[in-house]
Parts: sequence; C-alpha cells; structure tokens
Amino acid sequence: MPHSDPALDELERYAPTVAEPEDFDQFWRGTLAEAATRAVLVDVRPEPTDLRLLDSWDITFAGFGGDPVRAWYTRPAGVRGPLPALVEYAGYGRGRGLPHERLTWPVAGYAHLLMDNRGQAGQHGAGDTADPHGKPGGPWPATWGILDPHDYHYRRLITDAVRAVEAVRALPGIDAGRVAVVGNSQGGGLALAVAGLVDDLAAVLATAPFLCDVQRAITLSDVSPYGEIGRYLAVHREAEGAVRRTLSYVDGVTFVRRATAPAHFGIGLRDNVCPPSTGFAAYNQYGAATGRAVPPQREMHVYPFNGHEGGEAVHVRRQLRWLAATLAGAAGQD
Repeated sequence: MPHSDPALDELERYAPTVAEPEDFDQFWRGTLAEAATRAVLVDVRPEPTDLRLLDSWDITFAGFGGDPVRAWYTRPAGVRGPLPALVEYAGYGRGRGLPHERLTWPVAGYAHLLMDNRGQAGQHGAGDTADPHGKPGGPWPATWGILDPHDYHYRRLITDAVRAVEAVRALPGIDAGRVAVVGNSQGGGLALAVAGLVDDLAAVLATAPFLCDVQRAITLSDVSPYGEIGRYLAVHREAEGAVRRTLSYVDGVTFVRRATAPAHFGIGLRDNVCPPSTGFAAYNQYGAATGRAVPPQREMHVYPFNGHEGGEAVHVRRQLRWLAATLAGAAGQD
C-alpha cells in the first residue's frame, strides 16, 4: 500500500471528478427534513462516574427514523457558562464505550458529545444503539442495505451524525455558535459528511477519513471496511452497478465540496485502510462548490511513515492548538 498511491507532490494536486448524483442535494434535504420532524432530545440523565473533575450525562437523541441513538455528554465539572462544544464520531466497529474512555476534549475545556454508532459495536468497542432497519446486503455494516441509497446503513448513520449536532445545541450551557465536529477513520468520514450538510459549524477535524473517493477506494484497499464491499462484490458480481450508485450518495468528496467551516486534516501516507489519495481528494476539493471567492480555511498534516494510526498523540496536540485558535477567532467575530 505505501507504493500504490502517487507521490506526495501528486497527492497535493489530486482532485478527481467524483460521480455526483443529480438528486444528491434533494436526497439529503429530504432525509434530514424527515428526521427534523421529531424533537431531537429524548432523554438526558446524569451518569455517575469516578471522575471528580468532569460531569457526564447519558444522552438519548432521535436519529434517523426517530430511532433512539445513545451518546455520552461530558463537560468540566462545575462550569455553568456556555462552552464551545465538540461532537465526536467513533471509528468503524466501535461504540461509545464508557464515559471515561475519551477524555481529551472535555479535559481541554470543551463540552463533548460522543455519538454511538448504530448497530456497529462489538468489533472494536462497546455500544448500545441498535440499527433496526434490516435491508438486503452483505453481513457487514459497510454493506447493509448497499443495493439502494435509501436503504443504506450510511444514510442512517450520517443522519444520526447531523442530529448529534442538533442534540448538543439543544443542551443547556452550550455556545451554539461554536460547535465543531471531529473523528478518525469512519468518524472522520462522518465529520466531513456533516460539514457538507450543516452550514454553520465552527470547525471540522478529520483524520484518515473513510468514505472519500469511494469508487477508487474499493479498488485499492482489501482490508475492512472497504474490503468488505469488495468481498461482497466478489460474490454478488451482478450488483456492482447498484453498489456504485449507492456509494455515490455518501462520498465525502461530494459532501465537502459544499462545506464552509474551517477544516483540519491528518493523513498517514502508509495507510492501507483509507488510502491517502482518497483523503487528499476530499482535502483538495474542500469548499469548492460554495461559490466563495475565498475558500474555507483548511490545513493538512501528513505523516509519511505512518499508516492508519497517523500522527496519534502528536496529531492530537496539533488539533488542540488549531481548534483553540480557530474557536477564538470565531468568538472574535460574534
């Protein structure tokens, strides 16, 4: 995989034409409008923990189809004033786990909402959100309902991700004008999708993003999650046209062309899970369809000798510094 993609100087110019369905905007407007007919917050209850410096709540919000989606909401203890908020999306096969597992952002002083992945928990982490919409497709989340964009698992998961932003804004003590989204791998792909669907985010942080330049990715990577799609097509050879059509409705490149928020990217050049070129395809076209004379602020951090793990703690430190500066600028514009 380190040699399957172009050299870095070519990646920095890589901006493929990604197939965009004619009804892409209509499809997502209709999907989100249906979700918005329901009140977003279903249940908010304090979660006892042994973390004396943080307060946590067990949140349930209404996601796609009104389905209950679980999340942990955590913030610095005793801070009542409005805080900037970060909505975090977990990686493929992971759930929300326990409230003390992801503490970087609340310890840094942010309100933090960690969304559970519907139906995915058990491979790499615990979760408790079901995906009750069984549709034709393969045995893995990446292939559930993959024969039709209306049935696809990622239509539901992306809708949940948008609703998570709405949920955190509905909570008390949130600065609704300074809400950012963050994620790695699948979480990064969800963050980029939300960036194209929610036009008033304060910032977007995506590392090794999944679901970008998908038509290329399924030909490059034979490991999960893309490899699951390839293995499905290896058995269901006649389904390729339908599968490629469905994937065109969830491609991060198409979403980010519509994005307006400042963005921070990270990519490892030896990534064989989410090939580097696919992340660069999104980065290089970020904000391209907004019609703005000046594109949104964005920056990329590259780790030449790292794979899907990227820059790990070094990258998180860069994220922390960038986000603090970006949100301070957003506050100055209020």
